[in-house]
Amino acid sequence: MARAKESLTITTPPGEDAGDIGEIRDIVGFHLRLAHGAVYRHFTETFVDLGLTQKQVSVLWLVGDHPGIAQTGLAQRMRMDRATTMAIINRLEARSLLERGKSETDGRKQSLNLTDDGRAMLATAKEAIRAHEEWLKSRYTAREVQLLIELLTRLHE
Repeated sequence: MARAKESLTITTPPGEDAGDIGEIRDIVGFHLRLAHGAVYRHFTETFVDLGLTQKQVSVLWLVGDHPGIAQTGLAQRMRMDRATTMAIINRLEARSLLERGKSETDGRKQSLNLTDDGRAMLATAKEAIRAHEEWLKSRYTAREVQLLIELLTRLHE
């Protein structure tokens, strides 16, 4: 169900240019924050009907790609702490999208697998991701997308 959006009108005092942001225009972090906000808002709008967060979708996708993955392996791939990872897994398990089991290779670890509902939700989420990615990538050429990924990877690797 789509949520109604409130219209917010921001007025600029007479004599001021709303586009003039001064020296902050040269601050990379400022632009990253604005870009993240735009991408996050679009993601949230795209996923409103699924009731999933970005991290939950990522967990479902990684578990789908790596059936039987241990919680610790998932946390490492997601670059999240154990507590955050466990909270996400608990929410997905409560929704019957994910199930824990005993690891076949290490009895001390739990394995994670998608349920049938989880596989169906992941398939739906992947369609929404495709739409979201299309929106995002439509602003760039194919080469610019590749370069953007390379540049952003330098920041988080």
